[in-house]
Amino acid sequence: MKILVVRFSSIGDIVLTSSLIRALSEQLSHAEVHYLTKDKFADLVRFNPQITKVHTIQRDIDEVKEQLRSEQFDFLIDLHNNLRSRRLSAQLALPTHRFPKLNFKKWLLVNLKINRMPEIHVVERYFEAVRPLGVLNNSQKLDFYLDPQTHLEKITLPELPFISIAVGAQFATKRMPNELLGQIIEKLDNPVILLGGMEDKERVSELEVEDKVWNLCGVLSLSDSARVVAKSVCLLTNDTGMMHIASAGETPIVSVWGNTAPELGMFPYRPNEKESYSIHQVENLSCRPCSKIGYQKCPKGHFNCMLKQDVEEIVSSINRFLQRRVSSN
Repeated sequence: MKILVVRFSSIGDIVLTSSLIRALSEQLSHAEVHYLTKDKFADLVRFNPQITKVHTIQRDIDEVKEQLRSEQFDFLIDLHNNLRSRRLSAQLALPTHRFPKLNFKKWLLVNLKINRMPEIHVVERYFEAVRPLGVLNNSQKLDFYLDPQTHLEKITLPELPFISIAVGAQFATKRMPNELLGQIIEKLDNPVILLGGMEDKERVSELEVEDKVWNLCGVLSLSDSARVVAKSVCLLTNDTGMMHIASAGETPIVSVWGNTAPELGMFPYRPNEKESYSIHQVENLSCRPCSKIGYQKCPKGHFNCMLKQDVEEIVSSINRFLQRRVSSN
């Protein structure tokens, strides 16, 4: 049986498909699993031994349509469920199973603040797409397979137990602003490593403090960033892909939510380890959530969903995980 799994983007969404990939591999004997994604995200699945072949596109499915036809797949598992993936399914004329995106329920929550979202993670909804194949979610974990090539040995990390902070996100209203980060870092006694892309490096440079705050934004690959997180006391993160990469490991997670909300189903996926993460959000803020993805600036102009975060509560969560690390050593 040959199965094509489709998820074009983005980092977190692709990582969240890993549990389903493992279930397909383990529960369907002799299944050959292929994966279609955008070229820039291919390394997220390229090193997964449960995937036989990765197919990529730059912009359009026409780039790979004939190649995919030649593979003669038996099923298409559509984990993106948009116009592009539906067009692909029609052109390949394959039996297709999709996950429920719940767009109307998301619209109700974002626009009318009426919550009709099911109290389950999006990973559980992904498994709706493979239920017709008899595949069940019985593994209860994510995977993230690292690029074997690493340059981390060239990086000097703090000697004391340190906290990693994921500072990046595609949309500004998901990111913790420097004002909030500075308040948190000031109250921490342990060293801090800032992780993000080159586009984040200059933005958070004002947070650098010699022998306390290491700015490694734009320095590390995604795999090496994951290696740093694995060595951390915990990961302080907003709603971004690194949070889901950390969910695949054992590092505790302190998640801070801005314009998006956990109710949309993208909170840390650790159903059997709920004490290994904490969620922080400004409660009873009438304008939140204002989007299911984000904006480049706060639509209201105040950004209270981040600027009114309880700094003491966030620091307390970090220190709790630090104490747990000290007690276990």
